[in-house]
Amino acid sequence: MFYETADNRHGLAHDPFKAIVAPRPIGWIGTRSADGVRNLAPYSFFNAISDRPKLVMFSSMGHKHSVANIEATGVFTTSLVGAELTQQMNTSSAAVGAEVDEFALAGLTPGEGRLVAAPYVTEAYAVLECRMTEIIRPKTLSVPSDSYVVFGEVVGIHISEAAITDGRLDMSIVRPLARMGYMDYSEASSTFELFRPQLP
Repeated sequence: MFYETADNRHGLAHDPFKAIVAPRPIGWIGTRSADGVRNLAPYSFFNAISDRPKLVMFSSMGHKHSVANIEATGVFTTSLVGAELTQQMNTSSAAVGAEVDEFALAGLTPGEGRLVAAPYVTEAYAVLECRMTEIIRPKTLSVPSDSYVVFGEVVGIHISEAAITDGRLDMSIVRPLARMGYMDYSEASSTFELFRPQLP
């Protein structure tokens, strides 16, 4: 099959686009409002984009609380969602008012960043502390985008000793959660090594 995205007539029961671009890691973004209210929200349009310096990004469909809070404070955290935190992650995705603390809603313990004034999930195996570098509205070929893309430089990293094996973050322990499109998720419970070939 083939279809043009301009009219999106794919003939399927559900739009397959996000299922094709998968798996997508989940950025569990922790922020604080200018009024001091903690906020926690998962974003599956999230990824690392650079190692030197360490940069991450997430994209929000619409001007949501996370974006507004980062605009006001310039900082955020990203907590790694392991499979054992699936239900808490899902609870924190509920559409609630800006006055609601999703840490409390999901029964999570908030920690406070050492280098940034933003909360994080202490139950997570790893956390990135980030300073916002820019927020953009991406250009499109036609209609204006309703997306806000937030870029941040990672200035500090927390890793639980319980997830370190032989000097490495052990993903078989973390079992990171990923979004697969539709309402489907997966966990990386099986890992393998694959080395880049050395060609003559």
